[in-house]
Amino acid sequence: MQKRVVFRNRWLPYLLVAPQIAVTLIFFIWPAYQALETSFFVEDVFGFSRNFVWFENFTRLFADKGYLRSFWTTLVFGLSVTFLSMSMALALAVAANRVLKAATAYRTFLIWPYAVAPALAGVLWYFMMNPSLGILAYMLEGTFGVDWNHYVNGNQALLLVIIAAAWKQISYNFLFFLAGLQSIPKSLIEAAAIDGASPTRRFWTIVFPLLSPTTFFLLVVNLVYAFFDTFAIIHATTNGGPADATSILVYKVYSTGFVGQDYGSSAAQSVILMVLVIAMTVVQFRFIERKVQY
Repeated sequence: MQKRVVFRNRWLPYLLVAPQIAVTLIFFIWPAYQALETSFFVEDVFGFSRNFVWFENFTRLFADKGYLRSFWTTLVFGLSVTFLSMSMALALAVAANRVLKAATAYRTFLIWPYAVAPALAGVLWYFMMNPSLGILAYMLEGTFGVDWNHYVNGNQALLLVIIAAAWKQISYNFLFFLAGLQSIPKSLIEAAAIDGASPTRRFWTIVFPLLSPTTFFLLVVNLVYAFFDTFAIIHATTNGGPADATSILVYKVYSTGFVGQDYGSSAAQSVILMVLVIAMTVVQFRFIERKVQY
C-alpha cells in the first residue's frame, strides 16, 4: 500500500511549486511566445514600426539556400558531437572502472574539463589549432603533412568545432557512464567470465544493455547540447565561418537577429529550431525508448 503525502494547508503544495512555475513562465514560456509573435512581423532596425506579414518570414527562409545548407551542417555537427563525446566517455568510463590505484585522482582529471566554460573551451582549441602558432596544427603538419588552416578550409573548421564541442561534453557523459557501470552487479560479469565469455562479449551482451537507460538519457541531453549549447564554442572559434561552413541553426538565429538586425527572420528561425527539437525529442521517447531495458 502506497503512502500518500497529505498537506495540512491546501495552498502549501502550490506555494512550493510556485518558484519553478514562475521561472518556467518568465524564462521559457514568455520568450517562446514573444518569438512566435515576432516571427509574423517585419520590424525596422530601431523597433519603432513593424508590419504584419503572416508567413512571409518562413517562406523566405525556406527559399534561402544558405539557410537550407545550415540544416545539413547542424545535422552533421549534432550527430558527430553526440557520437564522439558519448563513445569517448564510455571508453574512458570503462577504463576508469577498472583502475584500482589512484582511482580518485584519475577520475578527477577526467572530470575537470566540464568546469571549463564553453567560450573558454572554444578559445583553447582555437589557439591549439591556430595555423600560425598552434601546437596541434604544427604537429599535424610536421608529423602527417596536413596543411591545417581552418580560416579558409570549411571542412577543417567544422571538424575543429566538432572536436571542441565534444571535448567539452566528454566529462559530463563520463560521470553518468561511470555511475552506471558501478551500479552493475559484479556477480553477473563474474558468472559470464566463468562461462568462458570474453571481455568484449561480456561488455556487449551484459554491460552495454544494462547501460541502455543511461545511454538513452545521454543521447537526448547530448543532442540538445549540440543544437543549443554550442553557440559560445562556435562564436569563440570560427564565428560561423569560413563562408558559413560552421553556421549551425542556433548560430544563424544570432547572426540574422543581432548582426543582420532582421528580427522577424531571426524569430522565425528560432521557432523552426524549437519545433525541430520538440519533434526530435518526441521521436526519441516514442521510438528509441522502446529499446531501452530498465
